[in-house]
Amino acid sequence: MINLFVLQNGRLSQEQVEDRNELLQYANPIWIDVVDPEEEELIWIKEAFGVLLPELDDLGDLEASARYFEADDGHLHIRTDFLLDEEETSRNVRVAFVLTKQVLFSIHDEDLPVFRLVRLRARLRPGSVSNAKDVLLDLYSTDAEYSADALEEVYENLEQAGKRVLSDSINDADAAEVLETIAKEEDTNGRIRRNVMDTRRALSFLMRSKLLSDEQQEEARQILRDIDSLENHTAFLFDKINFLMDATVGFINLNQSKIIKIFSVVSVALMPPTLLASIWGMNYKYMPELDATWGYPMAIAAMIISAVIPLGYFYSKGWMK
Repeated sequence: MINLFVLQNGRLSQEQVEDRNELLQYANPIWIDVVDPEEEELIWIKEAFGVLLPELDDLGDLEASARYFEADDGHLHIRTDFLLDEEETSRNVRVAFVLTKQVLFSIHDEDLPVFRLVRLRARLRPGSVSNAKDVLLDLYSTDAEYSADALEEVYENLEQAGKRVLSDSINDADAAEVLETIAKEEDTNGRIRRNVMDTRRALSFLMRSKLLSDEQQEEARQILRDIDSLENHTAFLFDKINFLMDATVGFINLNQSKIIKIFSVVSVALMPPTLLASIWGMNYKYMPELDATWGYPMAIAAMIISAVIPLGYFYSKGWMK
């Protein structure tokens, strides 16, 4: 799917392109966003604008030389990760940008919240963008905001997990749920950190290219300052995650120790009656109590008393709690 954007009265106007002729009829687009394209659509763009967009399968190259470079024709090629934070899971989606003097081309395999938000703002706020480089900077700025919102959600979820961990009634089942929550938030926090670090690298490359105006350079520096604060916050959350993880595992170990302690106390308490039963089970001829009518109830009472006495002692010492 090809989404084409032109400036009309200071606002971005979106047009969805269905065939090659529609693509050619727009003379001055500033942004062409390609989502999960077919091979034919990439050919249309090459014929109309002379720009060869990369294949989606080629977007995973992590080498810096392949992710940020200026081609012989003067076009800037940038590949950046954007965060997609969903309710069940989060992931990073690679987006390839090609920036020419007049047009920003972007290609990715699925639509992203950051792109939807930029499109909405550009339609509602006149003058927010004036050229292709403004669109690219706005995408990076919105991505930083989106990452900040995701970090706030991570913090709130960890706060709830912390309250459960520090409650007096936590059991092994609750602790297992807390561990699952912590692991999920740790993964999200790591993806956010990777996302903002990748955005930092892309902005640094843009600033070194010297294609940005003074105003755009200042905007890029402001985005980098926002990223610095986000990176500090992710580091704080990693420390909080490690603390909660250690605390949760500690409570699980403590609950298991209580169970083992109970078994140990019971086994020690049963040693005296076991000893008595072993004595009376010996096959000696002369054991007077065996012939007495009170022998059996006396043996039962003796074993019960011998078990109750150590249990009472353990309880008085607090070892049964």
